[in-house]
Amino acid sequence: MTTTYPFSAVLGMDDMRLALLLNAVSPAIGGVLVRGEKGTAKSTAVRALAALLPPVRRVVGCRFACDPAEPDATCPDGPHPAGAAAETRPARLVELPVGAAEDRVVGSLDLEKALGEGVRAFEPGLLAAAHRGVLYVDEVNLLHDHLVDLLLDAAAMGRSHVEREGVSVSHAARFLLVGTMNPEEGELRPQLLDRFGLTVEVGASRDPAVRVEVVRRRLAADADPVGFAARWADADTEVAAQVAAARRRLPGVRLPDAALRQIAEVCAAFDVDGMRADIVTARAALAHAAWHGRDRVTIDDVRVAARLALPHRRRRDPFDTPGLDEKRLDEALRQAQDAHPDDEPDDGVPDGGDPNGGGPQDGGPGGGAAAGDGGPDGNGTDGDSDGPGPEPGRAGQAAADDTGPDGRADQGSDGGWPQSSTGDDRLSGTDQDGGRRADRADGTGAGAVDDDATSGSGGGSGQPVAVPRGGLKARLLTAPGVGDGVPGRRSRARTGRGRTTGARMPGGHVGVLHLPATVRAAAPHQTSRGRLAGPLRLRRDDVREAVREGREGNLVLFVVDASGSMGARQRMTAVKDAVLALLTDAYQRRDKVAVIAFRGAGARTLLPATSSVLAASTRLAELPTGGRTPLAEGLFAAADLLQVERLRDPKRRPLVLVVTDGRATAGTRPLDRAAGAAAVLAATGAPCVVVDCETGPVRLHLARR
Repeated sequence: MTTTYPFSAVLGMDDMRLALLLNAVSPAIGGVLVRGEKGTAKSTAVRALAALLPPVRRVVGCRFACDPAEPDATCPDGPHPAGAAAETRPARLVELPVGAAEDRVVGSLDLEKALGEGVRAFEPGLLAAAHRGVLYVDEVNLLHDHLVDLLLDAAAMGRSHVEREGVSVSHAARFLLVGTMNPEEGELRPQLLDRFGLTVEVGASRDPAVRVEVVRRRLAADADPVGFAARWADADTEVAAQVAAARRRLPGVRLPDAALRQIAEVCAAFDVDGMRADIVTARAALAHAAWHGRDRVTIDDVRVAARLALPHRRRRDPFDTPGLDEKRLDEALRQAQDAHPDDEPDDGVPDGGDPNGGGPQDGGPGGGAAAGDGGPDGNGTDGDSDGPGPEPGRAGQAAADDTGPDGRADQGSDGGWPQSSTGDDRLSGTDQDGGRRADRADGTGAGAVDDDATSGSGGGSGQPVAVPRGGLKARLLTAPGVGDGVPGRRSRARTGRGRTTGARMPGGHVGVLHLPATVRAAAPHQTSRGRLAGPLRLRRDDVREAVREGREGNLVLFVVDASGSMGARQRMTAVKDAVLALLTDAYQRRDKVAVIAFRGAGARTLLPATSSVLAASTRLAELPTGGRTPLAEGLFAAADLLQVERLRDPKRRPLVLVVTDGRATAGTRPLDRAAGAAAVLAATGAPCVVVDCETGPVRLHLARR
């Protein structure tokens, strides 16, 4: 039996532990999205959480874990009689793999019974298995969008509705949804981000003492898993008791009008869309008060809830990074208090205080929460450890200092591309509020490249991010023909979703069963197979699977001319706007993107193929310009990258966008070499689109040639 790493032994990560425990207290919050770099104990903490949840009483034999005290009247295994036999089992942790199909998630027709016994039966999926437990999705940003929609709909409604293959079933599906993701590998759409109740950013501590203690604990757990778990058993038991007590206390916690006004003022101040932010913040504030043993929500509960519920709801486009300015948060809370001074609840506690005697609660169960009520993980250590406590403040902010958006070292060095005041027009900006600057919306300030081409980090990432000027839309560019690629929204493809266009004999594992075609294939042989009555007699070669046509995502490769002929401020600004508009289109259509830039003596891959449009826009914000035009090297580099990606992701069809004025000037016979490189790129079979950036009264049309 595998021993789970104890929740209390996870060092630091205060915000993550707080968000997980608040959802354990009140699953109605809507789940947690944990964002952060690889190797930061995201999965470890989530797997440990299930052990803290109260055990579940269920009807014996019910595949949907019905509560014997309140059985689901529409349970597919029901109806359950009063006094049905019951049993107790631990809360279940169900992990959803990234490659799971829709029928595995929601359930489907039981083919074995349908074909073998002639009866229609429902085979439950992972949503049914996770009922009254934890549903964990690692790398949720890599999950197909329609599956994420299914998960979030079920989490919001508490039910799963299945209408497929002649099966119509509805069953309870209330679970604590936890998703983890590495932003380097791509972002979730803002619409999906909004459906997660809370989000936290995590990162590895840069404090050597903390890192030493983390390694010490990990090695101790690997050497003696049972003994290590036993050392932390009392701490985990105490946290589990706190969760159970907070759940019992939650219905009695009161949300005063003053706190409700504060929530509304804060959500309005941060200009979030819709009302979900207000509702989630209120639920999180109630859970936070219950966790601390209070019977009334205070301003501290509102602040902590807003800090977890609002950052990911501030995004307006893929170039905004999640984040929250805590100074603005405090200012909004102060304004709410000043606007309604008579409504402030008289709890006798200063702002940010704990009526139970603790200090400010910005750490939650892993920090302030445990410190206030003597929780087991207040310092992140047990009584036997002399290691350091968790790093103070938010644990997830330290990681952004030294790494770029793709996880590599800080790109301040140009990696061999010399920088100079004359030949390197580096485009960067510092928009501190994370939104677009005012002059982008109306087109003013177009002559200032720094103002038009970039924005700030949008949430404290410290990285300048290029954004397109408002209103610029990209043409829809598609790959010709019909592919077999991954689901997306760009080119036509045979995928697992979409409209059914026919049926075929399966080449291996049956995908989606085409039931009418299967019956038609078997019908002529029933007499020869001796069937007089009863179920249809089927054989393996009767089975047909559906052929569906939908849309696929492509690999969009940007090959950008960054040479001196492109370096005029106005022209490069326009080029960046065009590329960023195409990047936005790639984000919306679920493509992977890669960026190659060429200037001086060679070409450089600024961004390997990735789903992170934010990483691509960050690279463009850092794009240096100047020097000669090695067009041939840029095209050769594109051909090489396509060969590598074809081996790595063979089903994803490429689409190459070459942005240049065509004026090749580097090397001997540069135009002839560029023509040869173009032939090599064409030989890869990848469709290419050339964006001709030539301007002026005299045009040579070299890019067209």
